[in-house]
Parts: sequence; structure tokens; C-alpha cells
Amino acid sequence: YRRLHTKETRLDKFNQTERKAMLGSYTKVLFVRDPFHRLIAMFLQGMGISPSFSSFVQEVLDSGMHNGSMAWKPLVSLCRPCLVQYDYVVMFGFLRQELGHLLHWAGLPAGSLLPELTDSQVQWTYRWLSEQMFSELSAQQKKQLSRFYRWDLAAFPFSSSFLSE
Repeated sequence: YRRLHTKETRLDKFNQTERKAMLGSYTKVLFVRDPFHRLIAMFLQGMGISPSFSSFVQEVLDSGMHNGSMAWKPLVSLCRPCLVQYDYVVMFGFLRQELGHLLHWAGLPAGSLLPELTDSQVQWTYRWLSEQMFSELSAQQKKQLSRFYRWDLAAFPFSSSFLSE
């Protein structure tokens, strides 16, 4: 497929037969993260110019689905899980366990390749941060965020996400 080598050719530009042929030889792994945790991380990394988390969230909501940064767009719009049949989905917060399974599945020695990951500390920290940041948001912002990320929340098991409550 000549179009494969063109810059930034999107997968949805190919027909189903072409996609299947291109992706058939790859192991497709998708890394997913709770959308609210993604927002917190982006805010802490200074991705917006907003002085508060609430104003950053408003900036995200105002930018909308089509004009927003790829950093905070819903995962479903970026990774196309309905278009691509992923072989493995790795959830952030369970990286050590998930990566061990993935490496074993791929036939690689899991123990020697895994970095030291402290998933339980990460989960606790994000739970605490989520509570703090979520309390800054208005009821309307909470509702709008839940709607903005509704397809991510439906596609992936973010059962403890503040946005699914």
C-alpha cells in the first residue's frame, strides 16, 4: 500500500480490507488511562495556561471534541477500538501486572524486562488527587466531563472513575 508511507495517513482513510491486511501482521496493544486521571496529569504538567484545575477543565470543554488537543481527546476518538481489533489492552494503574501478562503472552521473559512499578502507590495518589480536583469542579462541569468522555467510560472498565459516578 503506497499510502502507508505518506505522512500522517489515518487508519480510517483505508477500507476494511486494506486495514485488515496492514494490521494483520502486528500485535496491537492499547494503553488506556482513566480520562479524569489524564486530565489531572495534563494539568499538573502545565499543558494548559489555566491557573486552576476548574478553569483548565473549562478550557478542555470549550475546545470541544474537534478543536481540542490530542492530549485530552477521548481515547475512543484517537485509538479507534471499533476499527482496530486490539490484541491486548493495558490499563494504567495495573501496569506491572498487565505488562507481565503481555510479555508472557508475547513469549518474552517477563521478570527481567519489567521496571520497578509501584501501582498501588500510583492508584492511591490518583485517588487522593481525584478527590481534591473533582471537588473544585462545578456540578455542570462534572456533568459535561462525563458526557465528553462517555464513550471512553463505556468502552473501557474505569469502574472507579469519578466521571462514571
